[in-house]
Amino acid sequence: MYKSLEIDPQIEGILEKAFKGRISSDEALKLMKTSGDDFHALMFSADLMQKDLVGDRVTYIRNWNINFTNICSGTCGFCAFRKDQREDGAYFLSVEEIVRRAKKATEKGAVEVCIQGGLHPDVDAYFYRDIIKGVKEELPELHIHAFSPMEIYYGSQQADLSQKETFKMLKEAGWGSMPGTAAEILNDEVRKIICPGKLSTSEWVEVIENAHRTGIPTTCTMMYGHVETTEHRVEHLEILRRIQEKTGGFTEFVPLTFMHHNAPLYQEGISKAGTTGTEDLKIYAVSRLMFGDLLHNIQVSWVKLGLKFAQVCLSAGANDLGGTLGEENISRSAGAQHGVYTPPSELRRIINDLGRVPAERDTLYKEFQEF
Repeated sequence: MYKSLEIDPQIEGILEKAFKGRISSDEALKLMKTSGDDFHALMFSADLMQKDLVGDRVTYIRNWNINFTNICSGTCGFCAFRKDQREDGAYFLSVEEIVRRAKKATEKGAVEVCIQGGLHPDVDAYFYRDIIKGVKEELPELHIHAFSPMEIYYGSQQADLSQKETFKMLKEAGWGSMPGTAAEILNDEVRKIICPGKLSTSEWVEVIENAHRTGIPTTCTMMYGHVETTEHRVEHLEILRRIQEKTGGFTEFVPLTFMHHNAPLYQEGISKAGTTGTEDLKIYAVSRLMFGDLLHNIQVSWVKLGLKFAQVCLSAGANDLGGTLGEENISRSAGAQHGVYTPPSELRRIINDLGRVPAERDTLYKEFQEF
């Protein structure tokens, strides 16, 4: 398969093993540290596995973001979005305003709204329920992809409900799926540095598994490029893989490269200045080989990477370009330059230029329209 390349025999053995079964964390770590011809072989292998699993189709979704408040009691060092209640620029949308924005999104063709917000002191799980009911009463066909594991953890405590009670209540109201954000890096030593007030690794896993048990599918993410090591990245992927083996509840994996420019962690000299392009490519490729047929969908965040480099990552194991988006605020607050609505025609142009087949999808990757 790699006749023209001079590949380390050990690396070649690991790549061949990936097509026959699961590679170990130690083997994944070796792949994360490749260079030269070994690196090129890794990219080729990930691209080949992606084609084996999903073919030439590259998907995207017509969606819209609604961040209902930037007021947050959290202390995450990577966040430039949060505000204190009396701070200039702080806002808190009413349920009526959220519904109005959801209607606007559907008028622009959205089939999904992603609703998230800060940990506002007056917000609880009942407020989340009211949002879902308000949107579904007006727009019953719209899929609501909402509330991170941290929001569920916080909202349940605020409402004095168990997680099981919260999940049941929100599902009955019309909740469709949950973003697997707030994961950052699933290592408690790293979390003490970057998000000390956030739920722990075991608590994040508990929320996710409770969601899956309740029949609420989720995505999964990794926010990398700040203070973590390569070992931490592989550890994180292994935790996600174990959850997927147990529940099968993840719909996609979304690597999120750290936006350092406006992040307190970087401004205080604690973190790195994000990642290099090679690091990003390795994340996509190694995650593809680690997940294998456990998780078919790996999404490129064009908001973080820009459309040009996102296109390159589609040749390193990724098969989804994410959403058209609207009102993206969190990444742009941190310094991302690409968080503005992008029409489907532009996403299709990027995919076609790569020689792949563009397809619009629904949130759960169950319905497709190819172009």
